[in-house]
Amino acid sequence: MTTAKWGERLKRNGFAWALLLPSLIFLGLFTYYPMLKTAWLSLHQSDLATPKPVFIGFDNYITMFQDAVFQKVFTNNIWFAIGTVPTSMALAFVMALFADKAMRGRGFVRFAYFYPNMIPMIAVANIWLFIYTPQYGLLARFASWFGQSDMSLLGHPDTVMGALVVMLIWKEAGYFMIFYLAGLQNIPKDLYESAAVDGVGVWTVLRRITIPLTMPTTLFVAIVALTNAFKLVDHLWIMTKGGPDNASSLLLYHIYDTAFSFYDQGMGAAMTVVMIVLLLVLSSLQFFGWDKKIHYQ
Repeated sequence: MTTAKWGERLKRNGFAWALLLPSLIFLGLFTYYPMLKTAWLSLHQSDLATPKPVFIGFDNYITMFQDAVFQKVFTNNIWFAIGTVPTSMALAFVMALFADKAMRGRGFVRFAYFYPNMIPMIAVANIWLFIYTPQYGLLARFASWFGQSDMSLLGHPDTVMGALVVMLIWKEAGYFMIFYLAGLQNIPKDLYESAAVDGVGVWTVLRRITIPLTMPTTLFVAIVALTNAFKLVDHLWIMTKGGPDNASSLLLYHIYDTAFSFYDQGMGAAMTVVMIVLLLVLSSLQFFGWDKKIHYQ
């Protein structure tokens, strides 16, 4: 009897593992192996001067953290995240509140909000590059009505990061709005009906019902927005290439530049490890920190 039971369990589990095996193979080949290979390469000097990698321990990490360019790029990415994440989330929440109302043209409003996310990032970068173009761009023509001349937002170190932040907020707010809209539709309607019967004000309902019950969605959106702020790189290639004077360069673009423009693969691997660890820390906040402070019921 025991042998038959173990045989049945082995048969059932073996079939399940057989179904998972193709996915596990691809996950190992294209995710875990590259990560381990990158971590190992980060401990080597691998550039044009050393065609064959030479083990140097943690020298790449020491050099990286002492590098003024890396410090500037990392600071840029922090400010980029601070500028994009809270604003895009707040705008997405407001758009979701508006799109959730029962009104005519609700489908069109939702589509209009979500439409920027349907455009590829390369196309979005080209659109905003035209908007920011001095003299001929849409923003420059609009500013000329007020006596301003030759606005070069992408060409000045003090304004280029703000211009990129505005572009990304426009691109991502509609995407986050979809998650907030789903969260709002999962809130029981009888809560709002009870609040209306009791004469509770709109702001109190928003503060006591809507915001607390959409906190799980807010947590999810915050993690996605934070990781996106460190992963996006396409727009830099089109709009600024990290300039002027690395004022708009972000971590992932600097990794690409180091590994494939300067052919310093060891240093590029070390920067990649730092970025992976950073993204893992941000993602783990959902499971070990913020998630415990959110009530789902």
